[in-house]
Amino acid sequence: MQTGNGKVSKILIVDGYPIFRQGLVQILSPHHDVSVCGVAATAAQGVDGASRLRPDLVLLDVSLPDRSGLEAIKKIRGKHSEMKILAVSMHDETVYAPRVLRLGGNGYIMKREEPAEVLSAIRRVLGGETYLSPAMLARKKSKIPRSREIRPLDALTDSQLEIVELLGQGTTYAEMAARLGQSALAIVSECEAIRKTLRLRSENALIRYAVHWLELEIK
Repeated sequence: MQTGNGKVSKILIVDGYPIFRQGLVQILSPHHDVSVCGVAATAAQGVDGASRLRPDLVLLDVSLPDRSGLEAIKKIRGKHSEMKILAVSMHDETVYAPRVLRLGGNGYIMKREEPAEVLSAIRRVLGGETYLSPAMLARKKSKIPRSREIRPLDALTDSQLEIVELLGQGTTYAEMAARLGQSALAIVSECEAIRKTLRLRSENALIRYAVHWLELEIK
């Protein structure tokens, strides 16, 4: 069955948690204007699935087991300029939503939103809109000077933000090096640069900062 103009939009779901992937499938399955064409658990699988399945929209978490979802967005957008990308995440939208949009994503929605809102966001993005929460839209329209909005995390690059997240998860330098395709020495150097940007006094202070930030993120 199809609706209205007969268009059924294909959705690729990319999320590291099987329960959440299945939950999204269940949210979308009763609706005849959208169809899940595939699921993926990692950034690499998501990028590959986007090329193989050619979905109309990729619904993608910003935190994935192998690489940041931000990196996946960058790669998908580089290969498929017209494909819609909607990020869905537990992470603070004030930190991640601007990065998603800057990389070419079409919207950002928090995982805590009701299923009806997730479906609404998908339909709006498929319709050519950019989806952001009312709070983020208000923030974008705020008259506050940009210089006063910038917080320490905003000054980090996307790859540096991924490192902070990994530090908060207890990932070792060697594990980060393997994940990011860099040497352990390069990771140490990058952590030092992050420490200076965040104006923290020591390596231990950086780790505490990362753990505390991640704890706040997942509450």
